[in-house]
Amino acid sequence: MFIRIMFQPPAALVLSALLGLGAAHASPAKITAQSIIVNPVETKLNVDVWVNKDPGGKANPAYRKGEGIEIGVSTNQDAYVYLFNVNANGKIDLFFPNSYEESNFVKAGVTRVFPTQDAKYSLSVGGPNGQDKLLALASLTQLTIDDIARFAGNQGFAQVRVEGQDNLARALSIVVNPLPADGWTTDVVTFRVGGQPMGTTTGTVTSTPAQPAPQPAPQPAPQPAPADATYQPGEKQDSSLDQAMVDAYARLKGDESLGKATTYATAWGDGLWQKFSGVGPYGDAVLLHANGSSRSYAVHGMLLERYLALAKAENGATRPPARLGWAAGDEKVIPQNPMGTNGLYGFFQNGALYGTDKYGVFWLQGAVLKTYQGLGGSGSFLGFPIRDQFTVGGAWAADFEGGTIRTVNGTPKVYRK
Repeated sequence: MFIRIMFQPPAALVLSALLGLGAAHASPAKITAQSIIVNPVETKLNVDVWVNKDPGGKANPAYRKGEGIEIGVSTNQDAYVYLFNVNANGKIDLFFPNSYEESNFVKAGVTRVFPTQDAKYSLSVGGPNGQDKLLALASLTQLTIDDIARFAGNQGFAQVRVEGQDNLARALSIVVNPLPADGWTTDVVTFRVGGQPMGTTTGTVTSTPAQPAPQPAPQPAPQPAPADATYQPGEKQDSSLDQAMVDAYARLKGDESLGKATTYATAWGDGLWQKFSGVGPYGDAVLLHANGSSRSYAVHGMLLERYLALAKAENGATRPPARLGWAAGDEKVIPQNPMGTNGLYGFFQNGALYGTDKYGVFWLQGAVLKTYQGLGGSGSFLGFPIRDQFTVGGAWAADFEGGTIRTVNGTPKVYRK
């Protein structure tokens, strides 16, 4: 599997003409000949991106094909970061977020390096020869980029729908246009690809599993629904289909992970849900489709059990629990963190669930969750949560395998064990 970090020659500078804004007020530090898209308004938010051969981000270093590469990013404010790669052919891939990371939220002042030492993938330079660019876009709010890139099935990296630096800039200008003028910023780093190949590669940056991905054990076939009660994914009682659920079932290979539908897609709160029989250790499952969303997501097994228990305790299970809200992303399997713990991660509108056989399933939300994910989540030195988020003296706190987070004077503080 590979991602092509797509870069183009540094000739095209796409500025505020794409945004309908004047460039006179642009932050001069970010307007360079290598820029792809810049915010013409000077912002307090700053993002820096670099590669391992050039920590200063200015030297345009050279890499041979097949050579390993590391990419670093940091922000001066809490922000959501998006890393796009543009190669000399104009091919583009979204490098971050990806399915190997729990979140693209980056905590202020925390340096993130990809891949991490314990990552399940590696990065190496592929090709073609020429000038490559890496664009970092940081936003104070999470962006919807489905029209630019989407994850298909169990792919680790998204498929990008646009090609060429100019087209990427135009697409991103649409995404950032609704944001406050000072709510986003960018940075670009360049490197050259050429020289004697070190191995057989394609694309500019190739991602390969650091170790073979664990293969699921053969699962028993799901029991068929009774002949007088068969349902299709997304099927409503009036025989119409909820397309978001149909798409989610296909995306998640539902016959392997969800099993057979056991109910119609019915109203739940202000959205829809549909129950499935589950497959082997995946456990029972539901597809959730929040009102107003174009996508539906699944919740399985131990996460579903806890999710419904929270809903039942809060509102009799007539709607999602307020502390979590609707599912907002596909569940991720965390094969093993630095402490040797395996588990699951589920992302919701208002929070997250982390589940392990060792400790159980616990919820996190708000500033505590953002701080935790900004450090790398369950893959960081904190590891998995070992209890639900709780309050100490009226302030939020959370306990983890490797430490704690305590809110002090309104600010989350992290403590190692």
